[in-house]
Amino acid sequence: MTRKIAISVDGNTLAVDPSATVLEAALAHGVFIPHLCHDPDLTPAGVCRLCLVEMDGRLLTACNTPVVEGARIRTDTAAVRETQIGAVELLLVNHHRGTVNCEEGEACALQKIARFLEVDEGRLKRLRGPDRTLATDTSNPFFEFDPNICVLCGICVRTCDEIVGVRAIDFVQRGFDTTIGSAPGAKWIDSDCVSCGECVVRCPTGSLSFTGFEFPEREVTTTCTYCGCGCGIHLGVRDDRLVSARGVRANPSNEGRLCVKGRFGFDFVNSPDRLTTPLIRRNGVLEAATWDEALDLIAQRFSASRGDAFAAIASAKLTNEENYLIQKFSRAVMGTNNVDHCARLCHSPSVAGLVQSFGSGAMTSSTKDIGDARCILAIGTNTTAAHPIVGLQVMRSIRSDGKLIVINPREIELAGHADLFIRHRAGSDVALLMGMMRVIVDEGLHDPQFIEARCENFEAFRASLAQYDQALVEDKTGVPFAQIAQAARMYAGNSPAAILYAMGITQHTHGTDNVLATSNLALLTGNVGMPSGGVNPLRGQSNVQGACDMGALPNVYPGYQKVDVPEVKAKFEQAWGVELDGAPGLTHLEILRGVTAGPIKAIYLVGENPALSEADATHARDAMEKVDFLVVQDIFLTESAEYADVVLPAASFAEKDGTFTNTERRVQRVRKAIPSVGDSRDDGWITCAIAQRMGVAGFDFESADEVMKEIASLTPSYGGITHDRIEEIGLQWPCPDASHPGTRYLHAESFPRPSGRGRFFPLEYRPPDEEPDAEFPLVLTTERSLYHYHTATMTRRVPGLETLRGEELVEIHPRDAVALTIASGDRVKVTSRRGAVTARALVTEVSPPGTVSMTFHFHEAPTNMLTNAAYDPVAKIPETKVCAVRVERAD
Repeated sequence: MTRKIAISVDGNTLAVDPSATVLEAALAHGVFIPHLCHDPDLTPAGVCRLCLVEMDGRLLTACNTPVVEGARIRTDTAAVRETQIGAVELLLVNHHRGTVNCEEGEACALQKIARFLEVDEGRLKRLRGPDRTLATDTSNPFFEFDPNICVLCGICVRTCDEIVGVRAIDFVQRGFDTTIGSAPGAKWIDSDCVSCGECVVRCPTGSLSFTGFEFPEREVTTTCTYCGCGCGIHLGVRDDRLVSARGVRANPSNEGRLCVKGRFGFDFVNSPDRLTTPLIRRNGVLEAATWDEALDLIAQRFSASRGDAFAAIASAKLTNEENYLIQKFSRAVMGTNNVDHCARLCHSPSVAGLVQSFGSGAMTSSTKDIGDARCILAIGTNTTAAHPIVGLQVMRSIRSDGKLIVINPREIELAGHADLFIRHRAGSDVALLMGMMRVIVDEGLHDPQFIEARCENFEAFRASLAQYDQALVEDKTGVPFAQIAQAARMYAGNSPAAILYAMGITQHTHGTDNVLATSNLALLTGNVGMPSGGVNPLRGQSNVQGACDMGALPNVYPGYQKVDVPEVKAKFEQAWGVELDGAPGLTHLEILRGVTAGPIKAIYLVGENPALSEADATHARDAMEKVDFLVVQDIFLTESAEYADVVLPAASFAEKDGTFTNTERRVQRVRKAIPSVGDSRDDGWITCAIAQRMGVAGFDFESADEVMKEIASLTPSYGGITHDRIEEIGLQWPCPDASHPGTRYLHAESFPRPSGRGRFFPLEYRPPDEEPDAEFPLVLTTERSLYHYHTATMTRRVPGLETLRGEELVEIHPRDAVALTIASGDRVKVTSRRGAVTARALVTEVSPPGTVSMTFHFHEAPTNMLTNAAYDPVAKIPETKVCAVRVERAD
């Protein structure tokens, strides 16, 4: 328990935290001291001068004055009040409204303070107000800035600097002309602003306000449906429409903070494009049908395709309960392990690799703990764009003097904050990381005590480092060895050190080796089994971790229990009352290839869009066109749904109950905020209805809570998780029983492997499957935009996000652009061995010479028509991060 000290406030003795400021101590005990520039998330600034108190006979600003034992503080003396009223009067006059009765109402903190201090409206008339009126900046699609009611408290500037780390805005001009902006005369949208809205929610006067804001009639607390950060949100509802979203401050995953998508990205739920009724293809055309017609047809056709002729593709956009039901349906009803989901295309090497080395294929630390790391190695992750809330923790670490190493072929935003930025050749990660480890071992920077006590196979690993000498490492990576040695010393010399990675590590033909290289590095330095350290794969979708946990994979049941282990198979047979297949099924890529080269006759495709997301997408489109029977279940008529024989309208995340598991293994509630649109149904209801039409028992669940109880009974890591237990705050697995508090970080005492030890793996360098040549002289790598999500099915139905990023861009280095006579804005044709697409060029040094970069968000320029479907032999993930292309002007 924290020691308290005693202070006196207005004659009352208070026991307060000795680290608090006077303002914090007073507010914690219900004593209001006027303040305008204070925010609990920001460093005290003392610029508004409203929080004056008299402390031991002196006037001091309470927000930046620490408490001291025995201090005697007065908040209401004549001197305090006179000074506060004078300051408020000046602020009110310069507030341009010049009145105590501000039209912003309760949203204006200045108005509330003026009323609290009983400012005389008549006294304001003796003061001269500003004689200028500035234009309101409405350039950003989500919020506007009225400089005329800004009081220059600086909260927005400090928020952008201290919390977001972007520094897009500052005080501009001087003297009476001072205002807030990125540059004199510049529009907000032309700044580096990332449109997160963190400044808007903190603005005390309404100078920054949300465009077209509607006050909700009620709010429902749920979990964001976008990336794997798993942010808690309060969805605002009015007339059964979503009208707002704000962060849940008590949620440990995001502490109330949100990115642009999490705050503004839910208009898609209200979109008129939503599917509202089942569709059946008749005479080549999708036509409206009843649920009975659709379910009867599906039951008939699925019944004829039982066993290896059937495959299901589940989704990271679905809840845990829904993914559990889909894999149970595939195994217990259809008699096959042919079930997979999009993790195959993003983080299957994380599972395959980390299970081998650590025994568990998940993020070892917690999101909040990343901010306390003394060193962060971010490799193959554009964290601030793909996982913005984790990015805020990286910024917190930097502000606390933590070291940051960024390793990426592209000069991402984090590179500008890094102590060391290494731009390596795409696909050379094993050579680079093993080169770092060669330096660590050669210089004695490893942790021999940890290795001896908790690891195995070290000697074989150490012997394998001999091949990674300076010549080989420099040749493969294109990086001076001195930089690699600097990274090795920085990482090994600052503990706890956390490794963050994403698809820049995994989406390679050697993705599993890349993951094993990161685990080798953490084991070598003893940076596992502690807070703020470990290896942390950042999951890309809201429930990709949970979909894996639920067994939406062809080789494991829920909880990563292998389908080919007889005792495990018997356990699930007893629970489900059926005989199960004991052989692993087909993976995502193999399912689609199995249409033309194998047994697949029917596919149940739920919440995924392979027409845009699959590498070498032409083969996916061909498969969906040729398969005998395709059922697509989604909220929109996606590019993939266009191929379907039956389309089923699903409920969005805001129209259902259940749970998501985020990237830090935290299982959290998803709650129904509004009724389903039209005749759409939640995915779990649909899967159960199909099973019931096929006459199979075990799918008569009344609620998502009932499904979770069955999950907990069969999944040891979820054994103690119930909806009731996570009603307020989610729990991190493993959570084996009802008394377990959840697990903040993994492997504290042992590794869940047979030996209980972490295992080192010797690794051989293997180049990418496809490298540049005379015909295709450039490398194409793929990325994600902050403003879009996956195949943009949802985000492109949010008009503001379309404004911020409305088309595909081919990022190309100036040197290559000059050689090809390409300028920014030119339409260019990008061609690979598999296809060609056209898009506009963006000439930028973010991409290195010899490499171009594209996202896969835009159907008009389907980037995955270009990418290479060659795959990792272990994880069977396609190599979407490296392929050879040529670029030329399209006109």
